[in-house]
Amino acid sequence: MLKQKIQQESNEALKAGEQFVLGVLRMLLASIQTKEKDKKYKEKIEGEAQLTDEQILEVISSEIKKRKDAIVLYTQGNRPELAEREAKEIEVLKKYLPEQLSVEDIKKLVQESISTTGAKEMRDMGKVMADLNPKVKGKADGGEVSKIVKELLSK
Repeated sequence: MLKQKIQQESNEALKAGEQFVLGVLRMLLASIQTKEKDKKYKEKIEGEAQLTDEQILEVISSEIKKRKDAIVLYTQGNRPELAEREAKEIEVLKKYLPEQLSVEDIKKLVQESISTTGAKEMRDMGKVMADLNPKVKGKADGGEVSKIVKELLSK
């Protein structure tokens, strides 16, 4: 479903002459196809291996993370024009993610997970993250969630 939407919008970008958007979507589709091939060989599937929408969201999140890392490197290397291009690519990719949780919503979920798991100190972070991950997958940046968990467990 999500893959078809990306393909359709890729075709629309091609027809409209939007080269930048087209390039980003083609890159995303290539990443999705690579994951499908990996899945096919890992699971020894005959014929086509389709990713679920959840797996496609993971690919999109991964691509966004790559770009955020690149922005940091480009900024350190004094290449603001390349950092800006990466930021624009992130904006195109974010269209395909579900609405992101606010910091307050993440804090509420973290507090619920802390009370559910009975976490009291930093070494319990793994339990909290394991409980949280299904709730925030695709809806929040993992680094941000981790930072909030650390902040609340260190109090």
